[in-house]
Amino acid sequence: MEFSCSQSELNSSLGLVSRAVSPRPSHPVLGNILLEANGDRLTLTGFDLSVGVRVEMPAEVEKTGAVTVPAKLFADIVSRLSDDLSLELNAETMQVVVLSDTGRFELRSLDAGEFPALPEVAGEGVTLPAQAFLKGLAGSVFAASTDDTKQVLTGVHIHSVEDGLEFAATDGHRLAVMTVNCDSVPDLVVTLPSRALRELERLAGQAEEITFFADDCQAVFVAGDRRLTCRKLEGAYPNYPQLIPAQFSREFTVDRRRLISGLERVAVLADQKTNLVKISLDTSNTLERLCLEVEGRDVGNGRDTMPVQVLQGTAIEIGFNLGYLLHGLKAFTCQEVKISCNEPTQPVILSPLNGDRQIYLVMPVQIVR
Repeated sequence: MEFSCSQSELNSSLGLVSRAVSPRPSHPVLGNILLEANGDRLTLTGFDLSVGVRVEMPAEVEKTGAVTVPAKLFADIVSRLSDDLSLELNAETMQVVVLSDTGRFELRSLDAGEFPALPEVAGEGVTLPAQAFLKGLAGSVFAASTDDTKQVLTGVHIHSVEDGLEFAATDGHRLAVMTVNCDSVPDLVVTLPSRALRELERLAGQAEEITFFADDCQAVFVAGDRRLTCRKLEGAYPNYPQLIPAQFSREFTVDRRRLISGLERVAVLADQKTNLVKISLDTSNTLERLCLEVEGRDVGNGRDTMPVQVLQGTAIEIGFNLGYLLHGLKAFTCQEVKISCNEPTQPVILSPLNGDRQIYLVMPVQIVR
């Protein structure tokens, strides 16, 4: 095996593939990246038996072949080179030699035959506009649970609706739902790991289309020369539409960036254990205001106010996890956000004003007097 390639392209490809390599592999070869040189292409693969990433890039191949190299060491070497490089494999010693104009590096390798094959999914795929699919992920994936004891909640639930795709994620304390328009979407109901979908965001960021394949166990995404495989999550996803209130007694709008700035200012003094922020809507004067208050134990307290436009309802005081509010607001792209609520202990809905088909439900936190 022998090839030469661009350092910058190889470094970029390694940055994508390395994320699918386990930091604590159950078998030595799973800590490696598979390199395959054939024709005028170099293929790199990382696979931790759960998520797999494969990237193709151009290369000048002198001898075809395949080998696995330690992921971190190889990536560290390539990232520090400043010019194009070549790689040679000594089949007898299984030493990989990386050559540049100024240096020579030798790495021990493992036989490519030990590397597990990425799962394949038979059948015809579904091709979707990449930016629409990624928009759906951006509006939902942040709300997925990080608690592995509730496996199905660690994923994003994706299903087809009449005029597109709906993406939903919840960790039991908040719920993010994003609907995007897509033409000719077939029936689709799937729950996929949020970790894999975050990698898909990186892989397909510049793609025009994403082709999606799935069977009973696996899902495969193809975006140009890049491919991601992952396991589907088992179990019934919660019936989240029933969590969304049908009507509200209070609704008001506020500038989204102004609200984010206010929350970030008071966050400095928020209690590190509770991360509680108290939001008060004041409708007693002609100048309607929203007040953000935090109190840090043995540290101090903070307060920030801003104008709001009240659409209906009277004054209210509600407690929130400050981080949850910021996560949801930063997932929006609108100028103004509408906040809809009933009583201080009931779910609150944030949604864009005259914007995307997006909602963010967050459960209030009890305020202890």
